[in-house]
Amino acid sequence: MRNRISAKELFEQLQERLSLRWLAGQAGGGRTFERTEQLTRRPSLAGYLNVIHPNKVQIVGNAELAWLDGIDARQRWEALEKIMGSSPLALVITQDQQCPTDLRNAADESRTPLWVSSKRGHELLSLMQYEMARALAPRASLHGVFMEIYSIGVMLTGDSGVGKSELALELISRGHRLVADDAPEFTQIAPDVLDGTCPEMLQDMLEVRGLGVMNIRQMFGDTAVKRNKYLRLIVHLVKASDHGSAAMARLTGEASAPHRVLDLDVPVFQLPVAAGRNLAVLTEAAVRLHILRANGTDPAAAFLARHATLLSRSHET
Repeated sequence: MRNRISAKELFEQLQERLSLRWLAGQAGGGRTFERTEQLTRRPSLAGYLNVIHPNKVQIVGNAELAWLDGIDARQRWEALEKIMGSSPLALVITQDQQCPTDLRNAADESRTPLWVSSKRGHELLSLMQYEMARALAPRASLHGVFMEIYSIGVMLTGDSGVGKSELALELISRGHRLVADDAPEFTQIAPDVLDGTCPEMLQDMLEVRGLGVMNIRQMFGDTAVKRNKYLRLIVHLVKASDHGSAAMARLTGEASAPHRVLDLDVPVFQLPVAAGRNLAVLTEAAVRLHILRANGTDPAAAFLARHATLLSRSHET
């Protein structure tokens, strides 16, 4: 689990998108910010210049520069000293504005990274917050194949040799998309969101027994792969010989407790694997059923309610 980010790493990640230039404080490129369990809204990861509750990345816009210009020389010196003394990860000047000489000198002396961007403040704020939150978010790796099926993220899991990769290959041939094979990485970017991505080493690759490693992008085209997806469902494959179905499971499906990934419980469908079963169709049906249940419709519950109503009517007569 990654728990830190340096000023240099953040600059390199956002340099192109935010048109960043490094003005001063290059010696502070190794300055890092570590994620802690006690991190609260104050300080926030990124925000407009705040001397009382300094943000980790301080954005200096028109209003902030005007405020500095409006105070006397002593107050200005004290403000700059306080800003640098809080050890921000970086200061960012918006809209290619002219950087005051004393601000540049203070950044160099304190080894505080000072950047300038052509973007407006709100653009800097949203992207800085997102990139820092993503870099510092809790991470976990699961074993299986992560796919996009009917626009939702589905993790295919099961014991080795149960047929996960073969199922993934058939789903890809039916128009669904591969995110990651073998070891997808999941990042909790919000209290209820797990974002799944593929390690760079495994990008676009799928390993199938008997065929070896295949490049799905080259074989099926760019539309057959996806960079990332939110995890919403787990389809767990089990061998039919190892799995005994109860009578109620014929109506409600195979009951399985949600799987805990980081701080979230992810719904699980269990699909018994046996000769003659079309797992691709069953997986698609499981995803459609999950979507129905997420929207408040449960066919099994509706059937049981209908059955109970008919029984009560028969007893009345």
